[in-house]
Amino acid sequence: MKKNIYLMYAIAFLQGMVFYGPIATLYRQAQGVSIFQITLMEGISLALCIALEIPWGMAADKIGYRRTMILCCGLYFISKIVFWRASGFGGFFAERILLGIVQSGLSGVDSSILYLSCQGKDSQKVFGIYHSLGMGGLLAAAAVFSLVVKDNYPLAGFLTAVSYGTSAVLSFFLEEVREGNAGRARAEAFGATCKTVLKDRSLLLFLTAVAFLSETHQTITVFLNQLQYSRCGMGNAAMGFVYCAATVLGLCGVWSFAVTRKIGVRHSFWLFGGTAAAACLALALTRQAALSVAGILLLRLSNSLFQPLQAEIQNRRVQTENRATALSIHAMLLDGIAVGTNLLFGALAQFRLPLAFAFGGGLCALSLVLLPFGCREKSNP
Repeated sequence: MKKNIYLMYAIAFLQGMVFYGPIATLYRQAQGVSIFQITLMEGISLALCIALEIPWGMAADKIGYRRTMILCCGLYFISKIVFWRASGFGGFFAERILLGIVQSGLSGVDSSILYLSCQGKDSQKVFGIYHSLGMGGLLAAAAVFSLVVKDNYPLAGFLTAVSYGTSAVLSFFLEEVREGNAGRARAEAFGATCKTVLKDRSLLLFLTAVAFLSETHQTITVFLNQLQYSRCGMGNAAMGFVYCAATVLGLCGVWSFAVTRKIGVRHSFWLFGGTAAAACLALALTRQAALSVAGILLLRLSNSLFQPLQAEIQNRRVQTENRATALSIHAMLLDGIAVGTNLLFGALAQFRLPLAFAFGGGLCALSLVLLPFGCREKSNP
């Protein structure tokens, strides 16, 4: 179903176009929301997202992936309208609640639609383009913000709502890809699905490796990088240029399939995970700006190339008809590991920043041992 794939590409690009992205914090502060309230809302939204993962997965398997996508895109659109019109804590809190509901609903459903639409053929390539287009939308929105929006915060909110409204309209043109008895999922299906996932030890080890790599990248490139830049004496302008470069590297996922086809899956694991481990080690050992920037950019590059391969393997490892439920269980396991690693990263960074980078390098090195288990699979039913 090529139409589905192209529609999902367009939806990813449009939902990447968050025009207030460069001033998201300032936008909220201008409407009377404090930094503490912002972090509080983020934490509650994440907790809600985790709590709703499995219920949404079960619902998607029952009502179909197309209907779930339409519902979530519609709620996404509403959340952006709420954000645009919000004033004070209550409005922005409502937006984050809607966001938590939407993100848990889309988790696994978007990748299921893509995977089943391409019938498992070249799915890594499809995932790479999908993720890159989302980043492309973010870059396009950032360019429009710099050239047109500038200090007009309400316009940034309005344009974002328009973009998400357009993506909601496109979702109606998707075709259902749910295999078998969509709409007739059995009440006891969750127990069987959960048992199928949890008894697959090689899959659990693979997901652990994925969590180690993903959370190391997320924590270092989003939070700890700025501390390292300051430690190296970099100014705000230089940090801005590095941010732009890192964002551009997010587009490299489109080449993930070509790299894997050239060197193979196992060697790709070693390349992506080994590069991440080396980058963390460099960050732990240096106070030089150039080497620090290189380390951050290498982390972003390795993650951009790894994500499409991860998505392809996760979907291929699903051994049940209840695909969305299984992928939601995967997400719960990943989030559970993330909670622990984030706490350790924070504690180590507060004590001594290089220790946090060294910890990240250790996680990436351990992932190299666990990742090959992703190749040990059974054929799908």
